[in-house]
Amino acid sequence: MTDVPLSVLDLAPVARGATAGEALRHTTELARRTEELGYHRFWVAEHHNMPAIASSAPAVLLAHLAAHTSTIRLGSGGVMLPNHAPLVVAEQFGTLEALHPGRIDLGIGRAPGTDQVTALALRRTMAGLSAEGFPGELAELMNYFTGDDRGPITATPGLGQSPAIWLLGSSGFSAQLAGLLGLPFSFAHHFSAEHTVPALQRYRQSFRPSRWLQQPYAMVAVSVVCAETDERAEWLAGPSGLSFLRLRAGRPEPLGTPEEAAAYPYDEREREFVRQRRVGQATGSPETVRRQLGELLARTGADELMLTTMVYDVADRVRSFELVADVTGHLG
Repeated sequence: MTDVPLSVLDLAPVARGATAGEALRHTTELARRTEELGYHRFWVAEHHNMPAIASSAPAVLLAHLAAHTSTIRLGSGGVMLPNHAPLVVAEQFGTLEALHPGRIDLGIGRAPGTDQVTALALRRTMAGLSAEGFPGELAELMNYFTGDDRGPITATPGLGQSPAIWLLGSSGFSAQLAGLLGLPFSFAHHFSAEHTVPALQRYRQSFRPSRWLQQPYAMVAVSVVCAETDERAEWLAGPSGLSFLRLRAGRPEPLGTPEEAAAYPYDEREREFVRQRRVGQATGSPETVRRQLGELLARTGADELMLTTMVYDVADRVRSFELVADVTGHLG
């Protein structure tokens, strides 16, 4: 496997029978441990109206994580800009950067990260549900950090205290925009694997050097479940597939147990859905995962991999990252 930085994307998964508070404490535990292991960055993602995910307020959670870590980069993977006024995002992440200079990433997405009814409740205007205005709102956000085209409003903190800005995507639109703006780009391979290679090609072809970045830099987010054996990893991965299935059916629930996932009466269509979700991801023993990640790097030419692990028990989640770090040489 080519030696590239490894990073972490965590959704603060809420397991069945647990509270959101417990989920957030587990995420804090994971951030500390992955820092010890030498992972490069730790991101949390904005989602809403999802009982299995507690990372609904990235800026708040990142402030907490920054207070409990010291070296690992922290960021949003991402903040969903349609849900927020750009000035609010600039002030929140300007504050984080002012408090923890050089450690903060601001990953921006153009989807709401939820259903339309919830998105409307967040923004309280149908305009907030449209992606057409995303480039303009992104430009406004970046201007609050740089002072370009400065108007009557100054983001404080914000101006002169810019985090590292990333664009996130699961298709070609954000890939091309990231290239044109000269920003680093993170692709959501963990839920859009069939679009990964075309999107990265589009990003690299459209890239223009900027004040932010001189050469294209692409990170690929991939689902990983690593355990001592292939069979154990497959067992632990079961609840994640069932969770996605329930979400797709409009029945989101807390993350179930491996026993619950194994006992679920899948029909053929449901089994195929779960199987397709696993295509291109990494599940297995350390050597199996090492091989799968190496194949992903060979296909994508990614400059960095971001690993996300959705399993029921936090001890298994931590162990998965320990095993990957060990087998890839990132053990601190």
